[in-house]
Formats: sequence, C-alpha cells, structure tokens
Amino acid sequence: MPHWVEVNFGPVHPSAHGIYRFKVLLDGEIVKDVDIQIGYLHRNAEKICELNPYPDAIIYFDRMDYLDAMNMELGYLTAVEKLTGIEPPERAIWIRMIMAELSRLASRLVGLGALGLDFGMLTPFFHCFIEREKIQKIFVEASGGRQEVNYMSIGGVYQDLTDKIIDDIKTFIEQFKKRLEDIYNQFIHSEIFYERNNNIGILERETALDYGVTGPLLRSTGVPYDIRRVEPYLFYDKVNFDVPISNKKDNLARFVLRVEEMRQSIRIIEQCLSKIPAGPYFNPKAKKSLMLRVTGNGEAYSRIESDKGEFGVYIVGNGTTKPYRVHVRSPAFKNLSVLPELARGYMIADLISIIGTIDAVTGEVDR
Repeated sequence: MPHWVEVNFGPVHPSAHGIYRFKVLLDGEIVKDVDIQIGYLHRNAEKICELNPYPDAIIYFDRMDYLDAMNMELGYLTAVEKLTGIEPPERAIWIRMIMAELSRLASRLVGLGALGLDFGMLTPFFHCFIEREKIQKIFVEASGGRQEVNYMSIGGVYQDLTDKIIDDIKTFIEQFKKRLEDIYNQFIHSEIFYERNNNIGILERETALDYGVTGPLLRSTGVPYDIRRVEPYLFYDKVNFDVPISNKKDNLARFVLRVEEMRQSIRIIEQCLSKIPAGPYFNPKAKKSLMLRVTGNGEAYSRIESDKGEFGVYIVGNGTTKPYRVHVRSPAFKNLSVLPELARGYMIADLISIIGTIDAVTGEVDR
C-alpha cells in the first residue's frame, strides 16, 4: 500500500494567491491529487446586484477581479446596455478601451510580481509594483479610485479624460515599453526561475477545452482564442494587435505569453490615443447620474476578454429598475478548476509555481 498523506495548503497562505484551501494528497513530495475547496470569501455579489438598481451593481463588479476592475465593469455594462438599448458615444468607447487595457497591464503586473515572489525574487516584485503604481495614479486622476474605480457608467464613463490625463498615459506607455523588457529579462534570465518553470505544469489542449479554460492558459496550448478577436466589442476591430499563442503548454509558456500580451496592450493603447475623437463622453439618455433609473426587459449576455480570460455576464430584466437575474461566467473559476490536472505527478514545490501561473483572483471565483 502506498504511504500517502493528505496535507492542507491554505486557506491562509501567501503562495495560495487567495483564500483557497487545497487538500493535497502526497506520496512523499509527489502530488497525487488536489482537492480545491472554495467559499472562504463568498459575498453573494450576484444576488446583491439583483436587489439594487442597475447602476448600483457596478461597484460589486469592481470587487470581483479587483485587480482588473475596469474590465469587470465593462463586462457588466455592455450587458446592461444591450438590455436597455443605451449606447455609449464614440469618445466613451475609445476611453473604455484605453482604461480596459491599462487595467489589464496593472492586473498582470501584480500577477507577475507575485509569481516572482513565490521563488524569492524580491527585485522584480518591486519593479512590477512600481509600474503598477503609475497606472493606479492615472486611475485616481480619472476616477478618484485606485482599485474599486467605479469609473465606467451606463452609456459612457463618469468623467472625461482631460488633456493632462491623456499626456500622463502617453508618458507612461512610452517609458513602460523599456521597463517591461527590463522586468521580463529579470525573470527569464534567472536560472532558478527558468528551471523551476520549464516543462512544469503541462496543460494539454484537449484538457483545457474540456474544462472551459480561457485566457493565457488556453492560448499556451496553441489555441488563438481571444474574445477581442473572435467576437470584437468596443472598437477592437478597428485596431491592429496580435493574439500570441504557444505550443509549449507549461508554466514558462504561460509567463512568456502574458508578457507578450502586455506588449500587445501597449500597441492597442497607442492606437486608441491616436484615434480618440472630441465629443461627449456619455449618452445624454443616461443623464450622467449615479442615481440613473433605467429599466430593461428581456435578457442579454455579454462577454469580454478580461485579464484572466472570457468574462461573461448574463442579465434578465423584468421591466423594473432592478435586474431580475444576474449571473457571471468567471474565467478564474474555470482556470482554477484545472489545477489538479496540472499538478499530478509533480512535486509539492512545483504546485506553488503552477498556482502562480494560473493567476486566479479569489473575488471573481468566490462571488
């Protein structure tokens, strides 16, 4: 009989990247299986959204993937706008794209920095957070919020981008191109980081598709699936960018892909800045009010490409000022569920790096 032992990893452990409890079955130091226990951060956000008027739900979406709040808002608002028929003006759409890509960069910097910290790499962790702080300052200038920004609104955005904010974004993007390469080199030229991620956590394409995995995890298996390309929203069909893929399927592929996707986000932001027109930044029908009373009848589903993958929002309206039903398709939940497949047969130390490259955010998993 094998001498297997069950070890609890989490729920309060920095390398768990969230409030999860992993029941790990070990044979010595080899992982035989992982049982994922969630529910330690559950806040019932979807039900709360059903108890409040449509505009009030935006802040609850901010708190799902709180590192990528702009994209969370975008997923919800595009669904509400489908339901209510309120369309944002052109300037607001370009502003949303800029903010969505900045949010993607900020979220990814946290993920990369935390991954490095799992290997004792303190220097790149600080470099990542220094760059993220510059994005957070832009968010504060535009919205007044650092993380729960509550910036986008039904029919547009709550505040216009001033010339100063646009100049700050241009300045950040120009210097960030070099800083991103510096950060990437700190990781990839580290022998420890390379060896501990190379050929670790192999994810086969069929397994990824079976589990509904999306985002960088799926693209690391060679599938070029990105909602911005397969079902364009906003003006993503009016800008040029690539959808990077890899056939390496391991931790290292997921890291390299995320960095390359950050380069593509820079390309998108530069094009948005050159195309953004003058004009209104909200639909007059929406009255630019936090107390906006809108009604929707029927159902609508919207999906966007968040930092973690395909983020979907389903809303049912019954003609009142509150949604009858709100449901979220969480990419982090799907991605985290494939962890046992990635970890079996590897060492317990490898489990740490695999969790880091999945990069799930608990607020979105435990809605």
